Amino acid sequence: MADPALHKTRPIKEIAIDYTPEACNHCSDSNSITLTFDHRGGARWRSTTRFLYGTFSSLIQYPKGNTSGLNFNIYLSSLEGDKSQDEIDFEFLGNDKTIAQTNYYTTGTGNREQIHDLGFDCSDGFHKYVIKWGPELIEWLIDEKVVRRAERKDGERFPDKAMFLYSSIWDASYIANGGWTGPYIGCDAPYVCLYKDIHVPAGTALDCSCDS
Repeated sequence: MADPALHKTRPIKEIAIDYTPEACNHCSDSNSITLTFDHRGGARWRSTTRFLYGTFSSLIQYPKGNTSGLNFNIYLSSLEGDKSQDEIDFEFLGNDKTIAQTNYYTTGTGNREQIHDLGFDCSDGFHKYVIKWGPELIEWLIDEKVVRRAERKDGERFPDKAMFLYSSIWDASYIANGGWTGPYIGCDAPYVCLYKDIHVPAGTALDCSCDS
């Protein structure tokens, strides 16, 4: 990440809501987003443009209560739903809010998961989550501390497709019969993710007319 341009950021101005728009509220003036999971199901927002490298960050408070079965996250993807996507993930598993899972994909292939002890409950106040992505290096940071570094290796693919910033909350209890996020209980719904001070790269956005 030696290129200074990859560290320059700006507040996110606009977002697109991929599904359940009534469960997502965005205030550009305060640079804040609220995302809710309830009887309507989950919701997902994303940036309106893709970026080719740079620094992405947000202060986030994840939902309180018994969140078993849910997945909440902040991640980059070249296009959600594309089976050949590049992707860089921060994921939080509803059955244990004291850990985070990181992963990255190249042309649809992941299997690079790592689990990180947070040292706190991610629903107890705001914490800062940062993804720094360059041509040769990815860094994941929590509260300004690097928790993972992935370097490009000779002969191996590395994320190089322009990517959107995404975030969602969804019921993942069907995966591995609840073995990943636990069974969905739902006794404390609605579940609310709060985001503020959301920043995206200042100089690496690519023009994009894609809204799918």
